[in-house]
Amino acid sequence: MARLLVTGGAGFIGSNFVHHVIAHTDHQVTVLDKLTYAGNRASLNGLPGNRLSFVHGDVADADLVDGLVADSDAVVHFAAESHNDNSLDHPQPFLHSNVIGTFTLLEAVRRRGRRLHHVSTDEVYGDLALDDPARFTERSPYNPSSPYSSTKAGSDLLVRAWARSFGVAATISNCSNNYGPFQHVEKFIPRQITNILWGIRPRLYGEGRNVRDWIHADDHSSAVLKILEAGRIGETYLIGANGERDNRTVVEMILKLMDQDVDAYDRVPDRAGHDLRYAIDPTKLCAELGWRPRYRDFEQGLSATIEWYRTHEEWWAPAKEATEAFYTRIGQ
Repeated sequence: MARLLVTGGAGFIGSNFVHHVIAHTDHQVTVLDKLTYAGNRASLNGLPGNRLSFVHGDVADADLVDGLVADSDAVVHFAAESHNDNSLDHPQPFLHSNVIGTFTLLEAVRRRGRRLHHVSTDEVYGDLALDDPARFTERSPYNPSSPYSSTKAGSDLLVRAWARSFGVAATISNCSNNYGPFQHVEKFIPRQITNILWGIRPRLYGEGRNVRDWIHADDHSSAVLKILEAGRIGETYLIGANGERDNRTVVEMILKLMDQDVDAYDRVPDRAGHDLRYAIDPTKLCAELGWRPRYRDFEQGLSATIEWYRTHEEWWAPAKEATEAFYTRIGQ
């Protein structure tokens, strides 16, 4: 059985990946997570203790990381600060985790000769015009627009450089916006769902015309596992499920699925540097590796996500009050 080290494995996308790996493989998994506000040890509850171990620590801790990499066969790197609004207020943690953390991990896998898959975002490419038929591909130029996306772009470039200069056996994936279980209530979709569950009107930035390309976190997980197993070393793969929707459509769909009036939401001022549109072309991933998403119907995936939040209030409720208090202070 392979031994996987998963950094950031108690976060939203990382924990979904751990659940997917445990369910679909025989791998042993070690999770390294700093447990910042976005990491939640409870996201790993119920997984078998004989196949999962948890280490509380920082991916930028060189001694800790080196030992964990030495005891692993492969590393999947999810650990990152990821909230755009927070990066605008306090950029430093994003540099520490996303740049220094990735450098630290690269040096460890270089010393130990281990396989690395680096998980990134489509936000490194900037945004597209709302009326532009183009989508991001592996050849799209980087054009980040926030401290978050710029530090993720920097981490991608480090991985590429270590693969070329030092022969690190690495692959990269850039994924569109995820939704699904275990996502912090500060994020767009779970915030609207949990607002409705608590009798609070959903909030929409500006006119809600900004477009995101949505993918269920379990589909992201299956794609990452496929790349880890069969991806060509040194290559980048874009992960998407053809799920483009503007934010207004998503809010109204949530309201409809939760038996509310579709116009029962409030508009709030748009956030600074709000990218217009993201859109992923996953042709390379599908053609080379034969990957296909399970949730091809966005409404089906959204309905399943709503049901998860409806039945797991004990998981998200502790963070909800503080999150809404913060957004109230900043008028959003």
